[in-house]
Amino acid sequence: MELPVPFLLVIIAIASLLAQWLAWGLRIPAILPLLLIGVGLGPVLHILQPDLLFGPLLFPLVSLAVAIILFEGALTLRFDEIRGLGGVVRNLVTVGMLITFAVISLACWGILGLTPQISALIGAVTVVTGPTVIAPLMRVVRPTAGINQVLRWEGIVIDPVGAIFTLLVFEFITAHETSSGGFHLLMTLAQTLAVGLASGAIFGFLLGNALKRGWLPGYLQNFAVLAIVLLTFGLSNALADESGLMAVTVLGIWLANMKEVETTDIVEFKEELSAILLSALFIILAARLDIQALWAMGWPLLGLLLMVQFVARPLCILVSTYGSSLSWREKLLLCWIAPRGIVAAAVSSLFALTLQKDGYDGADQLVTVVFAIIIGTVVLQSLTSGWLARLLGVQQRKPRGILIVGANTVARTLALALKKLDIPVQLSDNSWEYYRLARMAGLPTWYGNAWSEHAENYLNLSDTRQVIALSPNRHQNALAVLHFKHIFGENRVFSIRTGQETKGRSEKETRHERLFDKDVTWARLSSLLAKGAAVKVTRLNENFGWEDYLKANPGATPLFAQKEDGVLMTMNSHLTPPLPCTLVAIVENEKSTSS
Repeated sequence: MELPVPFLLVIIAIASLLAQWLAWGLRIPAILPLLLIGVGLGPVLHILQPDLLFGPLLFPLVSLAVAIILFEGALTLRFDEIRGLGGVVRNLVTVGMLITFAVISLACWGILGLTPQISALIGAVTVVTGPTVIAPLMRVVRPTAGINQVLRWEGIVIDPVGAIFTLLVFEFITAHETSSGGFHLLMTLAQTLAVGLASGAIFGFLLGNALKRGWLPGYLQNFAVLAIVLLTFGLSNALADESGLMAVTVLGIWLANMKEVETTDIVEFKEELSAILLSALFIILAARLDIQALWAMGWPLLGLLLMVQFVARPLCILVSTYGSSLSWREKLLLCWIAPRGIVAAAVSSLFALTLQKDGYDGADQLVTVVFAIIIGTVVLQSLTSGWLARLLGVQQRKPRGILIVGANTVARTLALALKKLDIPVQLSDNSWEYYRLARMAGLPTWYGNAWSEHAENYLNLSDTRQVIALSPNRHQNALAVLHFKHIFGENRVFSIRTGQETKGRSEKETRHERLFDKDVTWARLSSLLAKGAAVKVTRLNENFGWEDYLKANPGATPLFAQKEDGVLMTMNSHLTPPLPCTLVAIVENEKSTSS
């Protein structure tokens, strides 16, 4: 029975939500359940047939979705951050990317017998790893700081850089097919690049100034940015075929690096929109996958996957890490981890549709091979990377760090006290002023909401053991607790009370507020600090125990106690700190004794 179109669209939406929920619940990259559900709805059950459902609208819908995805990725590419990267990461996204491109392209040409053009396009598309697959993997693997830093920054930077490189390869191929000679090829390629660069720069300049000068009201900014992205894409394509993706990428990079332009709200909006688009788009694209064509490639396709895993990546790492301080064990794990993600699938599908529309022979093989590489790398590396890290001895055994949600005065003061205990601390706040003050105090700080999609991909939590919400905003604390208790467990996520308990507040509203005593609220701590109270760190042992401390410090409010094994416990009036330990308390007078 043929299902009505509105119901099929509902199925796509529900399937996208279900896949993301499964990924969240199982703590795996979302690409795996999206792929399985898409294949199940498409080639297995034949419920969803995108070509029949969308008809001629399929290509423009995919094009617009990919344009928004690339724009969102380009918004994260800041030149000042690239300059601060280590040599290994710079090598990985430059010479390492070219090595990966060359090996995969030659393997597609030599092993699968594909045309040089399709082989080159597959090689270009699959150089991108991306944070959407790296971040969930890092939380499971928990590698050492050096490996984690390299892999996370490689995924962040290579996303837009690889997209630009892929666009250049694609433009060269399409220009070559439509050109009758070398000179005409160069002119066509130059025209496409010039229009894309100029369109992105012009609209970036205009939009950036509109945001900077306040020409748009706050409630219209996100809508205006989306409209300008689509306008840039459409106008650039109208002036020069296939230049729109380059234009929106340049537009994103321009806004990200324009001075005095605040893009935080834009990034958050685009993250939510991209998550919806990526989920629905991947369901649609997976439903178009030709399983029979995948099986028909047989052993040569397995040979290609072996080349990707055991030749391309190791050679890339060998060259990129030459002369670095990384050990051979760390390099070996880097050789193993390079999963491809949803961006590669989306871009390859768009290019395949473009080539098919132009009647290019063999364009359908592009999607089949790219999906095979995505499936192979994600499944293999998700199942084995944690085991390999433990075997090599490059996995962090016991994370000790604390993420503090909030960078206000209370949060900064407690973070500085915890640093004295040699506990790694990291703060998060969406207030630029608090962020700036925390950075000036020498505290690692994340600017933005720690529970956002952007933080999910970019916030480093590999060394985090506990989360403490210290914001004066009760709703922000509740959101942080709800998000992180799923990752770390309910007994490792705490929130401070933002006010005295009242009859109007239900147990559901206050059950996450389990930090310190009931009367130790954020307002009280803030007031004490404003009146000159200090946070003291004191060593307790058999000679100077808990009772001795209370007698010497009658105005002290205990906050934390660090046990001998380094584990930090939160204190309240019902707990007696174990001896020996190090106590952190806020002292209201100057008669406190600390050692």
